[in-house]
Parts: sequence; C-alpha cells; structure tokens
Amino acid sequence: MKNVLLVHGAWADGSSWSKVIPSLEAKGLHVVCVQIPLTSFADDVSATQRAIALEDGPVLLVGHSYGGAVVTEAGNDPKVAGIVYVAAVAPDKGESAFGLITSVPTPVGTELRPDKSGFIKLTPKGIAEDLAQDLSAKEISVLTATQVPTSVGAMKGEITTPAWKSKASWYIIAANDRTISPQLEAAEAKKIGAATTTVASSHVVMLAQPSQVANVILDAASKATSK
Repeated sequence: MKNVLLVHGAWADGSSWSKVIPSLEAKGLHVVCVQIPLTSFADDVSATQRAIALEDGPVLLVGHSYGGAVVTEAGNDPKVAGIVYVAAVAPDKGESAFGLITSVPTPVGTELRPDKSGFIKLTPKGIAEDLAQDLSAKEISVLTATQVPTSVGAMKGEITTPAWKSKASWYIIAANDRTISPQLEAAEAKKIGAATTTVASSHVVMLAQPSQVANVILDAASKATSK
C-alpha cells in the first residue's frame, strides 16, 4: 500500500502535517492532505470520501484530533485498509468528537471563543499554553495566525458506523496533551484495540515529534498492506 491520506483537526489545515510529509514521501509513499472545511461533519466526511475516491489503490487514513471522528466515518470505504489516530477521538456509533472531548475536561476549555455564527476559535493563550506548548514561539505565532474557525456543529456530528470496528487501527497518545486528555486518548486506544504508541508531546504531536509520528504511519502502511 502506497497511499496515505492525512486528515487535520480543528483550528488547523493540511499544513499541520508539513513535517511528516517529507519522511513519508522519502519512503516512497504517495501522500495527500485532505483539506476538510470544518463547516459541518457531513462536509468534512464528504471531503475525505472524495479524496479516497481519487486514489488508485488501498488507502491508509490518518486523523488528528477532531479528524479522528472524520476518519472513523469515512474509513468505511472499501479502499481503506487501516486507520491511524493521532491524539484523536475515535467515536463509537452515536458518539461525537465534542461529547468525548468534553467528557474529560482539559485546560483548553476555558480558551475557546464562539462567534455568532456557531464557529469556535482558540485564544492565543490557548494555542501557546494548551495546544502547542512545546513548539517554538515562531511556530506558535504561525498557528495562531492561520487557525481555521471550526463549526460547533461539526464537532457534534455523530458517528453512524465506526470504521475501526472493521479496519486495522493504530493510535498515538500525546502524553502531555492539554487539549484532549491523555487519559481519554488511552481509553480510546484501548476501546478500539489499536496498536498504541505513547509520545511525550503536546496535542500537535505531528509538529512536535514528527519523526515518531512518521514511524508509526510507516509501520501501519506496511502492516495494513498484508491484511
């Protein structure tokens, strides 16, 4: 299997995978970052499904944070051979990213700011201290400037059929996460029976520890091929 689709999380875009892509491509993988619009759960799943449809063979789906909910739904496509969750939610049927994340409160909760249109942004303090506390000041500045407002409705979108029940799965726990509780991440990994790796990182583990994330994806790609 050579195709890897990377799905970003809330308040982000495909550039959040910028440090991981070169390592994957150097090993011969074809990498696509799905730019989900973060406007509704249906829109985000549809964007991912369109990306899967364009690939000419089996696909490994990788989801970060809220993107874990998106790949849980979109991963039911027959082309998907496996799913990698990176500090992500992995909802069961009827569950949502919002419900899971808020079930175990984290410091980031007080730094969320909704607007009148039903979208949420993070404060600069929330990004610096709770989302990406182990990145450089320059990187934090870029994340703050480029964050994408995220629909509350999207995060409340409920899963109909969880793909992890029928697909091989891997999970990366971010041990120093202040956005999604590391305890919740560990529980999610156990629930779905994922091969699990724990990394000393903030929530944006693919930016803080890209080589470790790339290694898990490469391992998943090699093993999912044989299933």
